[in-house]
Amino acid sequence: MEPEFRTSFVREPNHLRHNPALVLNADYRPLSYYPLSLWPWQDAIKAAWLERVDIVAEYDDYVSSPSTKIKIPSVVVLKDYVKPQKRVAFTRFNLFLRDEFTCQYCGSKGDLTFDHVVPRADGGITSWTNVVAACSPCNLRKGSRSLKQLGMSLRKPPRQPESEQLRNMGRKFPPNHLHESWMDFLYWDAELEA
Repeated sequence: MEPEFRTSFVREPNHLRHNPALVLNADYRPLSYYPLSLWPWQDAIKAAWLERVDIVAEYDDYVSSPSTKIKIPSVVVLKDYVKPQKRVAFTRFNLFLRDEFTCQYCGSKGDLTFDHVVPRADGGITSWTNVVAACSPCNLRKGSRSLKQLGMSLRKPPRQPESEQLRNMGRKFPPNHLHESWMDFLYWDAELEA
């Protein structure tokens, strides 16, 4: 899934559209892993100019004005620590991330939707503990019936994730493009190979 960046810039060389900056918190961890905390290069340069971030790594590309030539930042670190949110928003994306983008009935990874384990017709509510990721065929097969009626089972019981659990889950799903200068910061707490 390609991240979307602003692309309608005036008189901009094409190669400068594809230089996002990885944004790190003051503790040198990414603000988020999934989606990866990235800024367009313009925002990174502006934040550096306003002294809100320190530039840790740079691309080989430059941007110029009549009086200045600046290397484009590839990694920036915030000067002020941003406290991570403790509460995880109940969104479709976060639900899929919690369930690792996998149908909780059959294990398939494509064509996902969500399903109420206890059907709403039977009083089931829309919550972390009653909604799971499901592929369309399993969702249609289950319909408004209970798992017991169909002899179906869940791969794991649904529960509300903690923000740290969801952040760690996001590390398993890197975006399509990872610049080499980002690697030291994306997996810095991973176990080193001997």
